[in-house]
Amino acid sequence: MRDGRGHREALPFFVYGTLRPGEHNHDLFLRGRTTAEEPARLRGALLYDGPGYPYAVDGDGVVTGELVTAAPGHHGELTAVLDHLEEYFGPGDPRNLYVRVERDVDTASGAVTAWVYVAAEHVARELREKGAPIPGGDWSATR
Repeated sequence: MRDGRGHREALPFFVYGTLRPGEHNHDLFLRGRTTAEEPARLRGALLYDGPGYPYAVDGDGVVTGELVTAAPGHHGELTAVLDHLEEYFGPGDPRNLYVRVERDVDTASGAVTAWVYVAAEHVARELREKGAPIPGGDWSATR
């Protein structure tokens, strides 16, 4: 989505793993950089447990998480920090563990377009072959 000047609009982020409130990366990376966090759900995805953290993969399911809105003036910094954390180096980079994509997520007030980090294709392929989706799509509930 673009604003009236043709610049990229500052989308919120949908988080579903270690960045959720109460999880260890929330305080490290989000505290002081957000203005709002609200429950949300991502449809059309399955959640797989990875080594220490989960991966969302396209599929016929729902992933539970939170919609996180960056504080004014912090969106660029937050994007860079999260890209680094999620090992997203840019579109098509073979080193990516995750890719950052735009997806619609459901909140209590309706659908919102957000950035979501989903498994890079080579990771998703391995998870589909060797893993099992987390029942109910809620990583925090399984911990």
